Amino acid sequence: MIRILKDKKGLSLPLAVAIVIVLVMIMAVISQYIRLNIITKGVRDALQSVIIATVNDNYSDVYHGVREGYAGGYQPFGGTFTPSINHGDVWGRLEKLLGLKRSGGNLVKAIGSNRYEFKLSDLNITVHNTPIAPSDPANAQRFKADAVIKLEVPLSFAGKALPPLKVTLKVSAGWVNKF
Repeated sequence: MIRILKDKKGLSLPLAVAIVIVLVMIMAVISQYIRLNIITKGVRDALQSVIIATVNDNYSDVYHGVREGYAGGYQPFGGTFTPSINHGDVWGRLEKLLGLKRSGGNLVKAIGSNRYEFKLSDLNITVHNTPIAPSDPANAQRFKADAVIKLEVPLSFAGKALPPLKVTLKVSAGWVNKF
């Protein structure tokens, strides 16, 4: 191979062009991989921030339970306690935080009129309330929120559209009393 490259007859030109094309293709694949990692990490971090805010929105009800000795999101109602959980406006917060637009039941990061950078769908939030007056407080379920969302990122290579990357992101946040 070195002998072909050092040849002065001009036969190495096609090989040099082929090597450059292969290197450009490898760089394109690496840049797409980095792009996908950046988008995925950014969406996951934003969703984590929103879920933490949702848990914090439940502070007053959870703290009320801690103060009363029950450590959960409950409010006294008559002679009993009823669960009191606020799921918050997660879609609205994600929309504002990431600069997204609503499109049907999805949130989309639009690039142009009919193109998008990524799409979020199927948000599912589950809030786990602590049991009221647990028999074993040290091992009882703590107040926490779990969120699952689907991320879709369109892919293309050499001007051709490829099937989109579809990832399910899961995040969790919990409330822990400091004192």
